Amino acid sequence: MVAAGGESVLSLLASAETGAPLQESAAALAALLRAGGVEPGDRVALAEPDGPQFLSLLFGVLAAGAAAAPLNPAYTEDEFRFYLEDLAPRALLLPSGGLAAARGAAAGLGVDIGEVAADGRSVQLGGRTIATPASDAGAPEPDDVALLLHTSGTTSRPKQVQLLHRNLVASARNIARFYGLTRDDVSYCAMPLFHIHGLVASVLAALAAGGRVAVPARFTPRALLDELAPREVTWFSAGPTLFTMILERDEKSGKDAAAPRLRFLRSCSSALSPLLMARVEERFGVPLVEAYGMTEASHQMTSNPLPPGVREPGSVGVPSGTEVAIVGGDRAFLTPGERGEVCIRGPGVTPGYLGNPEANADSFFDDWFRTGDLGTIDTNGYLRLEGRIKEMVIRGGENISPYEVEAALTSHPAVREAACFGLPDEKYGEEVAAVVALDGEAEVDELLAHCRERLAAFKAPKTLYIVETIPKTATGKLQRQRLPALLGLR
Repeated sequence: MVAAGGESVLSLLASAETGAPLQESAAALAALLRAGGVEPGDRVALAEPDGPQFLSLLFGVLAAGAAAAPLNPAYTEDEFRFYLEDLAPRALLLPSGGLAAARGAAAGLGVDIGEVAADGRSVQLGGRTIATPASDAGAPEPDDVALLLHTSGTTSRPKQVQLLHRNLVASARNIARFYGLTRDDVSYCAMPLFHIHGLVASVLAALAAGGRVAVPARFTPRALLDELAPREVTWFSAGPTLFTMILERDEKSGKDAAAPRLRFLRSCSSALSPLLMARVEERFGVPLVEAYGMTEASHQMTSNPLPPGVREPGSVGVPSGTEVAIVGGDRAFLTPGERGEVCIRGPGVTPGYLGNPEANADSFFDDWFRTGDLGTIDTNGYLRLEGRIKEMVIRGGENISPYEVEAALTSHPAVREAACFGLPDEKYGEEVAAVVALDGEAEVDELLAHCRERLAAFKAPKTLYIVETIPKTATGKLQRQRLPALLGLR
């Protein structure tokens, strides 16, 4: 396990090639925010489109000693109202003149809106123009809260995850070390910056290695393919959904998108099928490693190693700076091959949910955090996930992993992606159902027969739906328990 060494997130800027401009803009904004009444320990929300300006705002908030709460700029007014009411921030930073939904929610709750001038020399905050910086801009400590991020709320009300500066630094340095990142590496940020994946893996880990980060103002598969070579990108991280979109765009473009400096790709945020892994590696000619991360761990917990290490398709790899164990229902630690709950501990793990003692009591035991994921660890230390414990389909007393059903479906050449979930059944309690999106031609009966050849009868879907796209969160995560409602099935 690697300790953080008592650093704040701002320390990552000191040695990074692209860090100096961010340091300067962060210090300037911090001084203006402090002059406007933002105090160390305050919460400052921000809803800013992806791009360099997002990072300037984020680091400015952190430099003022406040906790940053990034929000998805695509939220509706009702969603902004929920998150702002939950966060109770000192201010909400917004782009000039934009995001009417966020403005409406903030006005209704009495939250001050902040806008930073284009030249960075003044801030409009709560109707006042702040142009004279405070002499003392403050500075964060390693144990200060750096980020407040809400869980996706797939099975309950979203919870506020507190991530300390030292949590984020530990995670960033562990990721950089695990992949051997150096000052020569250039990361391309394909994931949203309001999400832990894009922020920690694509940005902070690259900065921790002293390297560069290419942050597009708006991610598109076309932009990525066109910019890999000119920006000298050596690696990028994305979710399986984005990799699928990238391949589709590449196939349609019919032009060469060679990237001579590219050395590896990384997939995280949802399960990567072995078929998609093979397609991506064939197209780009570099290894694709699947990783496992979550907000509560400051992102990465395990990953498949780069060559000459062994990559295990269908596995999320080995621990990378975080201890991982499989625990039974009685909190006994299980042996290799036994299935149970994935539990973790390490320097990147959150100290707890904010203002939620019930969730903390349920999620922590001793110094271990319960992920809520079901999995096994083999004798070589590779972790395989079998789905969320609360998302398991329980048919007639049999626990059925949605991952196993999805793997069977995506092994059919016409299936682009699949999602398995349970539907209420009078006889069995739940019956296995699934939804697929196709890349080719296939009939429901053909796909069901394909599954029956690969799964025990009780695991094979009884009901299958073919759709154009499978509903997901903004970061590409499946919400299996919500699928029936999203698809109009109940």
